[in-house]
Amino acid sequence: MIGRRTFLSILGGGAISAAGASWGLTRDPTAARAAWDMAGSSSDDPRIRWLSWAILAPNPHNRQPWMVDLSAPDVITVFAQHDRRLPHTDPFDRQTTIGLGAFLELARMAVAAEGIRLDTEPFPSGSAPDGLDARPIARMTVAAGTAKSDPLFVHAGARRTNRAAYDLSRPVAPEAIATIRQAAGPDAMGWTADPQRVKRLRGIAWRAMTTELKTSATARESIDLTRIGKAEIIANPDGISLAGPLMESLSIVGLLSREAMADPASSGFQSMLAAQRPQFDTAMAFVWVMTDGNDRKAQLEAGRSYLRANLAATSLGIAMQPFSQALQEYAEMVPSFTELHDALAPPEGSRVQMFARLGFASPPSGSPRWPLATRIMKA
Repeated sequence: MIGRRTFLSILGGGAISAAGASWGLTRDPTAARAAWDMAGSSSDDPRIRWLSWAILAPNPHNRQPWMVDLSAPDVITVFAQHDRRLPHTDPFDRQTTIGLGAFLELARMAVAAEGIRLDTEPFPSGSAPDGLDARPIARMTVAAGTAKSDPLFVHAGARRTNRAAYDLSRPVAPEAIATIRQAAGPDAMGWTADPQRVKRLRGIAWRAMTTELKTSATARESIDLTRIGKAEIIANPDGISLAGPLMESLSIVGLLSREAMADPASSGFQSMLAAQRPQFDTAMAFVWVMTDGNDRKAQLEAGRSYLRANLAATSLGIAMQPFSQALQEYAEMVPSFTELHDALAPPEGSRVQMFARLGFASPPSGSPRWPLATRIMKA
């Protein structure tokens, strides 16, 4: 979020070194990532063990919007936590529902890994098209019979959303993309690695990103969910995390502030744009998840497909990051929404639900997670 010259001048002046020295060797919020190490830990209630994996699912803005009711034996009833919604960037809760679909699929995988069958009934009390309400998202019930372990599940602990710049010297092979598509469901996923088409899609994705950042309501929503530094991340292990001594030093000396991030005329805002641009310029291939229609069950299915694609990419050492901005449903995003759908040309009647870049980069640490105990409403 800062220009290279400014950073070098601060570093040369010793501000960052001085600020970081008093903190010791690291400001890494390892405590906020404990859920990744605890996944699968033994418990008297096997549902706790299964859900310890499910909470690692990808979800928009890392809001972790799931809550579970365990009051009935052998049943997991899943709800959406309403104060984890994104009313500006996700006004109809479509993306939130997709994240819940990924949660349900990872829970199913964790159960199947133990040879147990889990029947899932989506929206058992119905749903509304204009947003999620107090009704359950799904009811999962332990059922008679056995289940076969899913080979993708072994990669759940290594799955990441990788926001680094990708290696421009390493193309993604079509054979690898075919494996990812097969995992997601080939009819549910489109793809391209064609350089000219990739270049066009990079541009569409970047214009959508700048629209989100320059639209006051959507930008403020993300800024309010930005956690800067170790203490903020541990206190609220969700949202958009900016960790490490550099981020904290920049915040302390006033070069990384929420005010600057919210002001398109500020140098801080321009530095923020420059810092994000490499993500878009280094996309080596794109995949997108499509569904027949756009009802709530279709959105859950999209989450399932995306999770499986992400796990398959992990198995191949391929980095993956969703670019969801152009799929968002608010007025300022309509031009990019239309442009992306025109470029992807999904089959008639289909809706593009997820759009993601592929490439190669060193894997990051797991994203922060709220402890499972905070996601249980009734036990």
